[in-house]
Amino acid sequence: MRLARVVGNVVSTVKEQTHHNYKLMIVEFLDEYGNGVGARQIAFDGADAGLGDIVLVNVDGGAAKMLLRDKAVIADNTICGVVDFWTYGGKVNGK
Repeated sequence: MRLARVVGNVVSTVKEQTHHNYKLMIVEFLDEYGNGVGARQIAFDGADAGLGDIVLVNVDGGAAKMLLRDKAVIADNTICGVVDFWTYGGKVNGK
């Protein structure tokens, strides 16, 4: 799992039937200090996250299979939780 910030959403008028009712969010992965790192990614939202939220993203694909109840789905990133704050080196980060 990795920390990320929700920076946008994806609007899709046509989706695979198993994907209906699930939001697709654009996330920016964070380092331990809360700074964005790497390229932005698209993730299924399993935690009802919103724009600006700090989230936990499962990056192995297994969570997407469980969320969508589809063992054949190919998806890497799934938002599994919204983070209120985290600590690193004794410093509190987040909201």
